[in-house]
Amino acid sequence: MKHYATPEDKLFAKDLLQGAPRQGKAWLDFDHSTLEEPSAIPSKYKEMIAIAVALTTQCPYCLEKHTGKAGMLGVTKEEMAEVIMIAAAVRSGATLGYGLLTMKLFSAGTEIK
Repeated sequence: MKHYATPEDKLFAKDLLQGAPRQGKAWLDFDHSTLEEPSAIPSKYKEMIAIAVALTTQCPYCLEKHTGKAGMLGVTKEEMAEVIMIAAAVRSGATLGYGLLTMKLFSAGTEIK
């Protein structure tokens, strides 16, 4: 079986940044200002939020980055378990939300145009 996402894929970041340098710099600056600079949300909580989002968007690279940083910031195993369960609950809630839309469309016998 072929593995499409591997840690070595990060080596292609330089190609991406060379191909779109202005946009890459803008994104890196945005990412840094959002996650690294002091703000109303403590760094530990930012990392926990980032992990929950990474779980729902299924980004292995984000999970690797943010779980490592969370550990360095003192996130406990129990906190990590809760973050995972919160993400699971929110993700399943979104499925139910789309289920409501599906039931509405089914009942109306129409499709979104």
